[in-house]
Amino acid sequence: MPSSLIIADLHLVSDEVDRTNLFIKFCQDRASQADQLFILGDLFNTWLGDDLSLNHYRSIVDTLKILGKTTKVFVVVGNRDFLLGSDFEQQSGCQLINEPYLLEANDQQYVLMHGDSLCTDDVSYQQLKKVLQHPIIKFIFLLLPKKLRLKLSGQLRKKSVEAQRYKSHEIMDVNADTVDELMQKYPNANLIHGHTHRQNTHVGERYTRYVLGDWSTDQGNAIEIGAELNWLEIN
Repeated sequence: MPSSLIIADLHLVSDEVDRTNLFIKFCQDRASQADQLFILGDLFNTWLGDDLSLNHYRSIVDTLKILGKTTKVFVVVGNRDFLLGSDFEQQSGCQLINEPYLLEANDQQYVLMHGDSLCTDDVSYQQLKKVLQHPIIKFIFLLLPKKLRLKLSGQLRKKSVEAQRYKSHEIMDVNADTVDELMQKYPNANLIHGHTHRQNTHVGERYTRYVLGDWSTDQGNAIEIGAELNWLEIN
């Protein structure tokens, strides 16, 4: 029976060896045995354009290319790596997919998303996302010199960290009404997402919401869907 693995929020950094090695080991051992791997956003902690970031993450890109010989790899962009582009697809062998993505497996349907669009209580974040991820803004940003892109990215990240200190736990989580509105469009499906880093299984009356956690330097998590759905701990 075809099997799928689903992960999110690895936040890989080019000079963080332990987390990178954990992901490479996961690809070589566990993911290579699956038919499909879905990465639901923020595989990379920062992605400033294919021309700048591909060389910084060469070992990861090469690992994905090798994995693609046995396993189809699909990637949803997150709020950290939304500038992933066609050169990344070509060199990694991955396929970028739009969200929400409907996965059908073993007579069950799953809606796959990164999850940040569900956090509608965080109004300032949604406003900033609308600006930064506008096609025109992305086009202009990618035309900027590499040093300037690095500088701007660092400034934005610093402001983001500072802003989060003043936001409540509830504001940075998903909004229940927003989730319900989404799932009304998929009456026979369950939902799988990341972004909030709050690994859990929320069983509701109409659907179950599975929340993937983030990865640390020595431990990760994944969902495996085969004959049934199972949580996996990666170490």
